[in-house]
Amino acid sequence: MFINAVGHYVPERRVANDYFLPQSGLTNEWIFQRTGIKTRAWANEQETIDYMCIEAVRNAMPQLPYAIVDIDLIVFASYSPSDTVATTAHIVQREFRMEKAKAFYISSACSSAMNAIEIIWLFFDGGRASKALLLSADRNTSYHNPQDIKAGHLWGDAAAAFFFSKERTSSSEAQVVDVITYGLGHVGKGKEGVYLEPRKEGIQMHDGKDVFTQACTYIASCAKEVTKQNGYSISDLTYFISHQANMRIVSHVIKELGISEEKSLTNIAELGNTGSVSSMLIFAQNYSRFRANDLICVSVFGGGYSAGACLVKF
Repeated sequence: MFINAVGHYVPERRVANDYFLPQSGLTNEWIFQRTGIKTRAWANEQETIDYMCIEAVRNAMPQLPYAIVDIDLIVFASYSPSDTVATTAHIVQREFRMEKAKAFYISSACSSAMNAIEIIWLFFDGGRASKALLLSADRNTSYHNPQDIKAGHLWGDAAAAFFFSKERTSSSEAQVVDVITYGLGHVGKGKEGVYLEPRKEGIQMHDGKDVFTQACTYIASCAKEVTKQNGYSISDLTYFISHQANMRIVSHVIKELGISEEKSLTNIAELGNTGSVSSMLIFAQNYSRFRANDLICVSVFGGGYSAGACLVKF
């Protein structure tokens, strides 16, 4: 399948590490040393998850080579929805009058977007759709607690929109070569590592050490698997994009894979951990720099646990 257009939306507000000193007693130096985060993007009251996704779609539309009403599948991937009944997929469908589209919401923590890509792939392969819109977004500030010393300082907000087609619509489009995903609820601490209970504590990371260990392991192993099974090696990659949970995780993974820092694209220092959209957001932010024959691997890990990777060829 092929990527026809991409868009993104990031709130303008940036919250520096110093904000957390009176909140949780954590200093700028402590936060940066352990996470690599300097600032994070926080949505204002107007910037709901629906609003951010609509703006991400609008950002992508000038590139779109066909009418948006031709979309016949919309998948909203997130773990922080504002509504689980009238989902963002349905809000966006109504906003842009995509009347032919199936629309639904899926979640697998920070692997949500990767699972959505696989779902779209399978809809295309089964002849159930031919043009799809992936909405990937998290509004972590809807559920976080800035006074939480374990994870309150991590989170950011953002959205991305990806348009896919089963058949190529132009010669310049990137191809999704392959996608793999794994459910890992049986691994390590599982649910106790990271979880979000909306009516209780909100988003929590009670065992950061286990999350770190499993994320480093599976982000690297998924990248190796998806490249190898398609006849490539890690050294063939032009760029590598990891889920942006923590800069120490990213550094550990690229060292394990033997990838140079120049090939590793990141945004966590400015935007914080934007959740399931983080890796797709980096792809969208850097879309204009990708050139013909570039090979890009995106590899992710999510709480619960879950993991996955995709390979994209321009």
